[in-house]
Amino acid sequence: MAHLGMPSPASRVTSYSGFNLPSSSSSSSDGDDNDQYDDNEPLPFPAALARLDFLAPNFDPAAYLSALHTGPTARHQTLEDLRAELRDRSTSISAELLELVNANYTSFLGLGDELKGGEERVEDVRVGLLGFKRVVEEVQSRVRERRVEVGTLNGELQGVKGAVETGRQMLELDERVAGLEAHLAVGSTTQEKKTSEGDDDLRDEDEAEDSDDSDEDEEDKSGLVGSSPTKLGSLAREYVQVDRLATSLGRSLPFIRKMEERLIRCRNTILLDLSTATKEARKAGERGQTRVLKYLAIYRTLDAHTEAVQVFKEK
Repeated sequence: MAHLGMPSPASRVTSYSGFNLPSSSSSSSDGDDNDQYDDNEPLPFPAALARLDFLAPNFDPAAYLSALHTGPTARHQTLEDLRAELRDRSTSISAELLELVNANYTSFLGLGDELKGGEERVEDVRVGLLGFKRVVEEVQSRVRERRVEVGTLNGELQGVKGAVETGRQMLELDERVAGLEAHLAVGSTTQEKKTSEGDDDLRDEDEAEDSDDSDEDEEDKSGLVGSSPTKLGSLAREYVQVDRLATSLGRSLPFIRKMEERLIRCRNTILLDLSTATKEARKAGERGQTRVLKYLAIYRTLDAHTEAVQVFKEK
């Protein structure tokens, strides 16, 4: 076994002596030192924040809070503890402010009476405000006057537009009545001369169409030479439109009252031609039945039911 080099018990004790294991006496002395620093005891609370730090002219809250946890003046303090300290500081400052107000409340109330001087400056400001008020009132008065003026002018403009439109419709009515009279060959010689120049082309076209219609009707209904239903129907519709235009303008207008005679004469002329043509068609017997029905429709267009009954009562 000696050849294997196994250490003896004495040599093992000697080799471990380099770790300097503490003895029983040293361990007891170290235990007294450890009792002074218990891990469960809280760290000492840092000193209160200086009030002068918050009174700095260039005080920056973010930079100040960052400096509390970094740099040489870092505080070993949790964020919750810092928030509680700042909250207590705010409460104490509010209490101090309240005490200051209560202590100087009487002086504060009498401050207005103790103020002296400045009357001239106040009077200048008052005079300036009064002048500005007068200027504003003058502007408001002019605006109201201008508003009334604009409203009056708008009313006059609407009246002028209405008068212009009425005049235009009167001219249209006169032209259409004149054209109707020219087609019916009624009216005074002066009126015929007045309308003949402007209505020659239109009358020629209508007469050509009427002659074509008459020729067609005569070819279909040989022996009937009265006014064709097409011509009489066209004249009846034109008269109805002219009569409605006169009604829209107002029957009480002097111009419309003078136009009434011409309208009545045109209507009577149409009814006379219609009566003659209806009688002729009735006498034609079976050959004129189609025309009789068409003539009855023209009576209905003119709202001349009474005249139609009288024509059919005659034998």
